[in-house]
Amino acid sequence: MRLCSIASGSSGNCIYVGSEATHLLVDVGISGKKAEAGLNSLGLTGRDLDGILVTHEHMDHVAGLGVMARKYEVPIYATAGTLEEIQKMGNLGKIDPALFREVKEDVKLTIKDLTVNPMKISHDAAQPVGYRIAYGDKKVGICTDLGVYNDYTVECLKGMDALLLEANHDVKMLQVGPYPYYLKQRILGDRGHLSNENSGKLLCRILHDKLQAIVLGHLSKENNLPELAYEAVRMEITMGENPYRAEDFRMMVADRSNVSPVINIA
Repeated sequence: MRLCSIASGSSGNCIYVGSEATHLLVDVGISGKKAEAGLNSLGLTGRDLDGILVTHEHMDHVAGLGVMARKYEVPIYATAGTLEEIQKMGNLGKIDPALFREVKEDVKLTIKDLTVNPMKISHDAAQPVGYRIAYGDKKVGICTDLGVYNDYTVECLKGMDALLLEANHDVKMLQVGPYPYYLKQRILGDRGHLSNENSGKLLCRILHDKLQAIVLGHLSKENNLPELAYEAVRMEITMGENPYRAEDFRMMVADRSNVSPVINIA
């Protein structure tokens, strides 16, 4: 099983998860050309895709969805609320409704040899979700765009072998940055984005001995730095109430606009 961030940031998100037989993208918030290039770097093309899982309808998650769907006739999996919003978005171009597949939170579905389990997240979109994807007993979690986490979030993300988790902003950078007040409040709110510190605190509750890799994703270009996110999360893990230290785990920051190293889950 492989996990690879093709791009992950406030300007575009596209994550690959797959097995030898099944290949999925989680979101296509980048151009179709860039998504194709990312797949090529993994030895794949759009023709190999078995599905695109959409977390929510914001443009940094769906910008290239129409192009990929039309070119390759790839099934699109999303919640009813997200599918409804996608169909209203004229800037995606026409997408054949026959490609849409509705998913429901906490209801598993099978795509060839992968099991997909959507989970609720708190974000200012119609019906957003994160995804847990399993191949046999190996599990990957993709969880970005959440303003807050709770006990449900923790339970959903326990036992993952690899995890891509949002570390969107440094609170101080956001507070003194150029964004207008309303946008700062949106990002900091319960339906906004997870800060570096809160990302680390969430991780402290889900770390376990068999966790093979942590990828910090969806970093804001204006309100975060990869080094800040990495060190803030490391500090929370090492100083937090858990039996681990940050160096016990392989951890990386996903590149905002380029393909990150592939994680092979054994």
